[in-house]
Amino acid sequence: MKLPRWPRRVFAQLLLSQTVVTVGVTTVTAGLFLAPVSSELDHDAMQRALSIAQATATDETIARAAAARDVVTAQRNAEQIRLATGASFVVVTDLDGIRLSHTDPGRIGHRVSTDPEPALSGRSVTAIQQGTLGRTARGKVPLRMADGRIVGEVSVGISDDSIRRRLLKMLTGILLCAGAGLAAGTVATLALARRLKRRTHNIALADISALLVEREAMLHGIREGMVALDERGRIRLANDEAVRLLGLPEDCTGRPIAEVLPPGRLTDVLTGRITGTDLPAVRDDRVLVVNRMATASGGPEGGAVVTLRDRTELESLVRELDTTRSLTEALRAQDHEHANRMHTLLGLLELGRHEQAVAFISEQSGSHAVVAAKIAEQVQDPHVAALLAGKTAVAGERGMRLVLAPATHLPDAVVDARALVTVLGNLVDNAVDALAPAGGGQVEVTLAAAGSTLLLQVADSGPGVPEELREQVFEEGWTSKEAPAHRPRGLGLAMVRRLVERTGGRIVLDTGPLGGARFTVELPEALLTTQLVEA
Repeated sequence: MKLPRWPRRVFAQLLLSQTVVTVGVTTVTAGLFLAPVSSELDHDAMQRALSIAQATATDETIARAAAARDVVTAQRNAEQIRLATGASFVVVTDLDGIRLSHTDPGRIGHRVSTDPEPALSGRSVTAIQQGTLGRTARGKVPLRMADGRIVGEVSVGISDDSIRRRLLKMLTGILLCAGAGLAAGTVATLALARRLKRRTHNIALADISALLVEREAMLHGIREGMVALDERGRIRLANDEAVRLLGLPEDCTGRPIAEVLPPGRLTDVLTGRITGTDLPAVRDDRVLVVNRMATASGGPEGGAVVTLRDRTELESLVRELDTTRSLTEALRAQDHEHANRMHTLLGLLELGRHEQAVAFISEQSGSHAVVAAKIAEQVQDPHVAALLAGKTAVAGERGMRLVLAPATHLPDAVVDARALVTVLGNLVDNAVDALAPAGGGQVEVTLAAAGSTLLLQVADSGPGVPEELREQVFEEGWTSKEAPAHRPRGLGLAMVRRLVERTGGRIVLDTGPLGGARFTVELPEALLTTQLVEA
């Protein structure tokens, strides 16, 4: 015969196992309750028999009849007592244990079937014994005369059938209570199983194990960060990439996201205070794109899932692309200007004005060299000098002037040229973009060394930034410009501020001498003092 298979579904296993447990517990509880009840009923029957025997032994008529071996009197009085009390038998004996009364008159004159010596010796006895009338609960007491002399015994029995009837009456109630408990437990189990069925989407237990294994492999294998939050904003889980991107501590699980991350746009996006898709955010020097999707609301499964994409390298490439595009446009404009110069030079030569042609060539070739030489003289770090030379050319082609302040001097002692280029490049780009609507203007850059501290200023002649917006411009995602299709706006100044503050520096925005915005940056420990001394 084929045995029934154990169910595969989680809710079916729970229903079956809980039903078995409920039935087992109910049965054991009923059995444990019935065992002492049966013993208690036996004890009550023995005490009742003893009480009847003691009351019978106080009757002097029966005592005199036992002393005189008066069977008629003893039988008559004993039967009256038996009928009045409902006992199975009331037996009176003489000192030899010979019956003087019995429910069966044919047994009168015979010795009792159980040992009468304990009662005849003056002791009261209770016991469950097997006699001529079957199994009974018995009480035996000595029968005394008024002077205390023992003349026989009184034995009273309560039939085991009456005890069983009482037990059956109680058993019915016990079983009804047990059945009610079993029914309540079964209904509760069914409700719990149905709830579990909805929560587990009726999947098999083996599938849950496989899903957990696959989830772990997927979470730790993908190159995107993933953070799961509960309905209170606490971290349920975070994969390895999320821990790396956000810099989360090892014990982050179970802690609120606002506790493990500093206040700012990133925290607001993760907690849902800022909504949207592909939201840019900055964590230290990393540019992240964040998406938050809420799960089912309410209950233990509520909360949200947040995905994080690292766009740091892509953002760097996009900036290089923008720079290349700007240089390409500048080269195109230079090519057009070069063609105009060649036409002018050709015209001068055709007109025979050779001296003017020579002067024109000298003037044009020397202007760019002078600018580059002046930048190299004031800025000795090659990376920063190259950046300023390129930005000067791009600004010139866009009809703007990028100049260095007369007091500018930067030695070749920069500790982190890459970070400085990032800070300076972003500030210059913002200044040039601020002048774009007007089609012209001036940007002034100041670089000065004070020991190991570097002071940097970028000022422009644009419209400036209103005072109430001067803190807001440093927030991730905030921008006054239209975002291009290939990348989000509002990250440059946020990254600059993070880079500056990470090194212990500070950045201030106010109104500069040119009438527009002026960014002042102080970078401590940005220069090597030993190299300054050697220089």
